[in-house]
Amino acid sequence: MRIGVDSRLMYYQPAGISRYTWHLLQALAELDSEDEFVIFQHRKHRAALIQQRNFRRATLYAPVHHRLEQPILMAELLRFRLDLLHSPDFIPPFYSPIKSVITVHDLAFLHYPHFLTTVSAEYYGQIDKAVVHAAHIIVPSEFTRQDLIAQLGAPPDKVTVIHEAANPIFKPLPLPETRRAVCAQYHLPERFILCVGTIEPRKNINGLLRAFAHLRDKYAPGDVALAIAGGKGWLYEETLELVEKLHLGAHVHFLGRVSDEALHQLYVAARCHIHPAHYEGFGLPPLEAMACGTPTIVSNISSLPEVVGDAALLVDPGDPEEMAVAMQRLLNDDALHTELREKGLQRARVFSWERAAHRTLDVYRKVAEPRRASSQQPTATTPEKGL
Repeated sequence: MRIGVDSRLMYYQPAGISRYTWHLLQALAELDSEDEFVIFQHRKHRAALIQQRNFRRATLYAPVHHRLEQPILMAELLRFRLDLLHSPDFIPPFYSPIKSVITVHDLAFLHYPHFLTTVSAEYYGQIDKAVVHAAHIIVPSEFTRQDLIAQLGAPPDKVTVIHEAANPIFKPLPLPETRRAVCAQYHLPERFILCVGTIEPRKNINGLLRAFAHLRDKYAPGDVALAIAGGKGWLYEETLELVEKLHLGAHVHFLGRVSDEALHQLYVAARCHIHPAHYEGFGLPPLEAMACGTPTIVSNISSLPEVVGDAALLVDPGDPEEMAVAMQRLLNDDALHTELREKGLQRARVFSWERAAHRTLDVYRKVAEPRRASSQQPTATTPEKGL
């Protein structure tokens, strides 16, 4: 097969979809040395993403998320004679004869349209056409699969769940040394709770702040801080104002965006992690925390219960008391902390980019070689084993 992968977005955004694309490409390179992969990169992204005989870099000049993207992309792709094109950013070329596979990471833009800019709304408004045009759709969770079917009428047999995985660098480290270094660098007390995510309404940081204030007022946990690692998003000013209103300025630390290496150390050093989001298509931070041996608390809605299984505490993200009690338990109950640490490490091992690459290749073959795939491969909607 000759498979194209559109990685142009990686030049603009280092996180999110770009991380998914990068980890998937690395895993595909380790797994597949026979099929030909054409990795389409932005013209200014000159270094080849993958250095391997059957992977080659190609330049696309079509501007990302632009009104001229569709006609230019269609014309540029014709000369490559692809068997299929994978669009990790979910919008394929609509008027191209090339079969397309798209990855839809979540439908947050449908549930929270008021967070979109005019340009973003125009781009994401193409999702209906993308679902119809795509030969197959990859999603990161069963929750997102059901959401896609319910919201957009996607045919169930056209949508495959392929779980993502944590960056392999996330693993346990020697605790005392790591904690000392992290606390010194960020001026944190020895016991702190970590939250990782963009400061925006759907991540429910404001709900977490109210729960943390309740924790301090009712349960008097002593010298405990809340550390929030993530960039400023939509309406972040309201979050900063709430910190002052709740008199939490001395106890809440906004760390901003941090590197994976720094985040790795933060996960290990934290007493526990909490992810109280209202909506996630998958939810990598809880998986990353578990991979580091750090117990986690997550919302009991959207995809998060699917990710953590029985290896975390589940809470109602709209109930500050319930969140406060969960944090208090992990701060003070060493037996529960140890139990969830071990369960979390075991749970995290279920997810891997190797597994994701295997199942993605199955989808590619089903689309590009339907007769061969139907006789040799499991159906694309087969649930992942061990989950």
